[in-house]
Amino acid sequence: MNRHLSSTELAPSRRGFLIASSAAGLLFSFAGAPEASAASAGFEPTIWYGIDRDGTVTVHVIRAEMGQHVGTAIARIVAEELEVDWAKVKIDHVDSDPKWGLMVTGGSWSVWQSFPLYSQAGAAGRMALVEEGARLMGVPASGCAARGGVVSGGGKSISYGDIVAKGELKRSYTPEELAKMVIKPAAERRLIGKPAHARDIPAKTNGTAHYGLDAVVDGMVYARPKLPPTRNDSTVVSIDDSAAKAVPGYIRSIALDDPSANVPGWVMVYATSFPAANKAADLVKVTWTSGPGAKVSEADLQARAAALLADPKAGSLAVEDKGVDAAFAGAKTTLTATYTTSTALHFQMEPINALAFEKDGMFEIHTGNQWQSLVLPWLSKALGRPEDKIVLRTYLLGGGFGRRLNGDYAVGAALASKAIGGKPVKMVCTRADDSRFDSPRSASTQIVKMAFGPSGKPIAMDHAACAGWPTQAMAPFFMPKGANGVLYDPFAINGANHWYSVGAQRVRAVGNDLANATFRPGWLRSVGPGWTNWALESFMDEAAHSVGKDPVAFRLSLLDGAGRNSGAADGPTARGGATRQHAVVARLAKEVGWGKKLPANTGLGMATSFGQERDMPTWTACAARVHVDPASGKVKVEKLTLVVDAGTIVSPDGAKAQVEGAALWGMSLALFEGTEFQDGQVRDTNLSSYTPLRMADVPEIEVIFVESTEPPVGLGEPATTVVGPAIGNAIFAASGARVRDLPIRPKAVLAALKGAPAKTVAKKKI
Repeated sequence: MNRHLSSTELAPSRRGFLIASSAAGLLFSFAGAPEASAASAGFEPTIWYGIDRDGTVTVHVIRAEMGQHVGTAIARIVAEELEVDWAKVKIDHVDSDPKWGLMVTGGSWSVWQSFPLYSQAGAAGRMALVEEGARLMGVPASGCAARGGVVSGGGKSISYGDIVAKGELKRSYTPEELAKMVIKPAAERRLIGKPAHARDIPAKTNGTAHYGLDAVVDGMVYARPKLPPTRNDSTVVSIDDSAAKAVPGYIRSIALDDPSANVPGWVMVYATSFPAANKAADLVKVTWTSGPGAKVSEADLQARAAALLADPKAGSLAVEDKGVDAAFAGAKTTLTATYTTSTALHFQMEPINALAFEKDGMFEIHTGNQWQSLVLPWLSKALGRPEDKIVLRTYLLGGGFGRRLNGDYAVGAALASKAIGGKPVKMVCTRADDSRFDSPRSASTQIVKMAFGPSGKPIAMDHAACAGWPTQAMAPFFMPKGANGVLYDPFAINGANHWYSVGAQRVRAVGNDLANATFRPGWLRSVGPGWTNWALESFMDEAAHSVGKDPVAFRLSLLDGAGRNSGAADGPTARGGATRQHAVVARLAKEVGWGKKLPANTGLGMATSFGQERDMPTWTACAARVHVDPASGKVKVEKLTLVVDAGTIVSPDGAKAQVEGAALWGMSLALFEGTEFQDGQVRDTNLSSYTPLRMADVPEIEVIFVESTEPPVGLGEPATTVVGPAIGNAIFAASGARVRDLPIRPKAVLAALKGAPAKTVAKKKI
């Protein structure tokens, strides 16, 4: 059976859930428009924005703001179609409420999902204002147009503010009507794609912006958790707080009871200030019983992955074509390589925190969070109350990167408040607490194989990847079934279902059960492709060299857009398919002068990616120019050049910042970041030993966007996925040393230079 599971087949999980949620939001938006009596207070043609009597438009944003300026991008989408003066637009990041539908900020989904929704909502509001403005002016609506917050026609004009103040805005639209709403042609856009300063920059720079750590209420106490020795299987036996009682301001310590299993084994240490809670927590002695997770090491995790991958029946077949095994059996030559990545932490600058309390029958949790819709059911179970009696108040995030998709810390704060009768409790974790309670990107092991026919043409490919599965741990409703009927985590295999035409293809996703039992694997910026593309693009380079072809020419020959790689079956934002990826690779090669002679010990390597999901591909290519010191093995990245086709670029400044940040994150993960498990805990708990990219190591970065009028897709993550393999391939070009493990340490480069045994196995049929 020829079977390729694209993300369009994830209904009723991911895609179906998103569509249903968006439709529900639109139904709420336009069912029951305001009556004339309410017009004096403002006009809300949709739940997504409102217009005041002075013409000010407030756009309601359900996405978390963590430095990516998502509110500015979404507000410009509304302002473009509404035809309002940009100076009159404000942004409101809203609290949790069922009317918003799915509230999640991750996967580079925000602009991709928001563009059609907010565009159509803006167009509908414009239509209503034009109709009512025409009535007030006594002219035909057909002869009127809107521009800059003013409706004009028949030689007259009226502002949006006056229409709201004087009119009877009753127009409503059904979801079906909205879905058919025609938005502007790209040539008529005046805001989208044009430079603009992000609206949140002033508040972030003058200190008026509010982050979770800034949340305060009268009468609150502070708390710091005392964390157990394991993530999942520790139980409190006893608490000795005798030494803590000498700390001024110390109140008490309580073992939390968590029916939701998010914070098992937690002991909360309360005090009148955080310094007191922090000091007291260090003095409180807790005895726990723990299970086998307390003995697990990084080596154990990788050994388990290797054992699982050795079983061809293990895991789920995310892609399964006919004839894979037959192609390998009859191949002229084959190539096999193994790649690994280490455990990686989030280390967002603002440690996890939350303020929780009960007020007027509602439980309020004040915090920064990326997935309110995921954590609300957890809070409901933990607190023993319905979701409609819980609200998550929204704050800016001092970094998220996927850590705050997992809102487990909010559960700890809520239970801390419940344990002392609903009194306000501000729970703050130290950097070390944050690290130990992180949801790390799991260590991974991958085996990639390719079979070649005559002239080095690929005729089959097999990619098997094993890692801990975050979606299985936290959002199993997003897991589809593979061709063999076995569920898999799409966010732990995306990227392996690539757009190259390689003949018969198999992609096998294998969950590392030991990883999931030991810790809670998490989503980290770029998610699955952060490791799958490391293996894929390193391997594509190795495959090219094995058959004597140039790595760029080899890739271009395979990005032909044939068959399923045309993009036709993957949705409107995948139009053009692999031919668009072909274009960014070709453009990159031209921009960097691919093939030119470079100084000694300097090399140019490249990699490409479509991002995360086939129905929202962000076609990306990266070239890394690096210098390798043959004496020390140290790698210096001199320049990163990226070519990106993300369809329509809504906010150019924000888009460039997203790509630059993602690229530097990818470089950090490639060369500097990585920890390991020791006795069930991560080894590194602070930035003294966990050493991300420093400013002194930042290379020159050039970002080139392909001009496009195709629908916008995501930019927060794709660049992260290409930098690592581009650097690895550049190291080979500079020195002949092939490295297959992330992060790339100097000693690994030295070992490769000295001819350490390779994990690549090439076989030639006789």
